[in-house]
Amino acid sequence: MIRPAARLLIATLATLSLAGCTAAAVSSPSPSSTSPVAGTPVDDFTPVLASTISIPRALPATDDRVHIAYELHLSNVTTQTATIESIDVLDDSGQSLERLDGDDVTPWVHVAGTTSPGRTIGPGQGALVWLDVVVDSMDDVPSSLTHDVSFAFEPGALPIITDEMTERLATTEVDTSGPVSISPPLVGAGWLNGNSCCAVTPHRGAVNPINGEYHAPERYAIDYVQLDENGSFLTGPADELDSYPYFGSDIVAVGDGPIVSMRFDLPEQTPGGNPSGLTLDEYGGNHIVQDLGDGVYAFYAHLQTGNPLDVEVGQQLVKGETIGLLGNTGNTDAPHLHFHLMDSPSPLGSNGIPFVYDSFELEGSITAADLDAKIAAGGPFDIDAAGAGSEADLYPMWLTVTSYPAG
Repeated sequence: MIRPAARLLIATLATLSLAGCTAAAVSSPSPSSTSPVAGTPVDDFTPVLASTISIPRALPATDDRVHIAYELHLSNVTTQTATIESIDVLDDSGQSLERLDGDDVTPWVHVAGTTSPGRTIGPGQGALVWLDVVVDSMDDVPSSLTHDVSFAFEPGALPIITDEMTERLATTEVDTSGPVSISPPLVGAGWLNGNSCCAVTPHRGAVNPINGEYHAPERYAIDYVQLDENGSFLTGPADELDSYPYFGSDIVAVGDGPIVSMRFDLPEQTPGGNPSGLTLDEYGGNHIVQDLGDGVYAFYAHLQTGNPLDVEVGQQLVKGETIGLLGNTGNTDAPHLHFHLMDSPSPLGSNGIPFVYDSFELEGSITAADLDAKIAAGGPFDIDAAGAGSEADLYPMWLTVTSYPAG
């Protein structure tokens, strides 16, 4: 039987953790800290909980830096409003690797139930935070990361929740094995990476609630369109497939391995519009999923309808083999190749795996402002050739223009 005093204590604890009193500044204790009761460790009250969606993994890229791109899921379990004041990412020695303060936090956060970026998490709400931690080389990749996140709470509930609190959250190991090396999925010059890591592009922002969990399959996904000699990918009316000269370009296998799933029955979309009414399994359009081994799967999406290369499930593909044609099927507003690697054969219910291309030519890059201003017209884009040249074992960053050799 629970005595009356014990009932009161349990009710009080439930009020703190579920109803979420108010705010008080509680700092993380050192491992040796003890409470006034000798030998009893000091507990940290954390009214906002956090976890990583998957284990972070490092990626060397064409900007001569190594990126550790991953996501935090925050849950405000109180009845208070919690505003993120800062996020400090620490390595295994406690050194700060990345810090966001004040309004600099906002573009990297999406609060559940809202339609625009913001850093205020309401009572009972969750939020996703996209992080891009950068180090100089693979030798500098830490073995673990942790996060000091500062919140302002309204109202406070002294002494447990103060007006401002810094919580140490979501310590995670870092996978230091490096990215997967593959060959490019395309051939030819002028391939613009219009949507990829490591800013919060539509791909990085595509965190899916699938099978009861969050998944980030498109963390490193790339959308490719091909620019002509004038820097344009559109040569006529935007709603006609013939206006996209690269429509029908060869898609090639990035490595050896069998096809584990595919579909080719979806029709080509009319370019220039956003498709509606798609079911979950239609978003990728006509596609191929290839098993590359070691738990790595390649996803080639928005392929032309009709299976023009007569591939089949179980077929053993060879690196560089043509497996399909670039199309405009599924969730697409213009012909392009969507490509990513993932840790399961599910295109949406998986987590993205970082990859590098074994060999390619970097032609240059465009700016985000140039892309935004000219995307509707299909260019012409101003390509900055700074840093152009032969590259190997690197990931082509967002807004790069690259050339891929045949064979």
